[in-house]
Amino acid sequence: MNSLSLLVCALLQLHAVWGLAPLQWPASRGPELLSTKAADVGIVRGDPVLQGLLANNTAWAAGVEKEHPGFFNKSAQGQHPPVLWIGCSDSRVPESVITNVLPGEIFTQRNIANQIPSNDTNVVAVISYAVEHLEVDRIVVAGHTHCGGVEYCYDHAAALPSPPPKPLPPLPEPILNAWLESLYATAVQMLQGGKPPSRDQGLADLTLANVRIQVGNVAGLDVVKHAWKEGRNLTIVGWLYEIEHGLLKDLSICIGPFGRNCTIGAY
Repeated sequence: MNSLSLLVCALLQLHAVWGLAPLQWPASRGPELLSTKAADVGIVRGDPVLQGLLANNTAWAAGVEKEHPGFFNKSAQGQHPPVLWIGCSDSRVPESVITNVLPGEIFTQRNIANQIPSNDTNVVAVISYAVEHLEVDRIVVAGHTHCGGVEYCYDHAAALPSPPPKPLPPLPEPILNAWLESLYATAVQMLQGGKPPSRDQGLADLTLANVRIQVGNVAGLDVVKHAWKEGRNLTIVGWLYEIEHGLLKDLSICIGPFGRNCTIGAY
């Protein structure tokens, strides 16, 4: 059952529990209430930002269909992306835009500072689905410059005395501390090894270290090790998106079958 069907069922159950009148579907459309036409979505009227997004989508869809006739009908038949992209939630790093590909080419997991904790159900579920069901053979871990999560951890680590107290004081926001605890610890460890000549250099070093660590975290997941055991040529690479230039940079971080280092041309 898809998410829309689950939502409809939940609404029907709530109406029954609360004794409300039955839901009435428009006779012309049946239960397909979610229209793709911007004019039918009255809730956004008066909001120029949301209206603009819907208008842009209409123009984009028309342009894609004109350039690639039948694209959306074909897309509805299923997805076979060759790449899983694990990146940051930052609005300036939309993977399909910066790589100039159409929908269906990249399966995606994005979160603050492109973290890959092995105990996070959401992250592991995405990777498992990509590897086991979509059978992707390329996983890209993409960090980026000017990452808010990296800056947050670095600045709080830099403010600690040397040597830092044990245990480390948590980051101010509890939810961010829970998510970025590992990156924060990496920043503290890095700074205790010697302060960089500048904040910019420190941020660059932490960004690179973060990508390297997350590539290793992917390689350590059971689903990835199982794929290698089955003979899959699954490759994990680390990239960096330079926001100030709009360019992706190959960091020469690459792990192939059974955790072996590999060259970028291997896949």
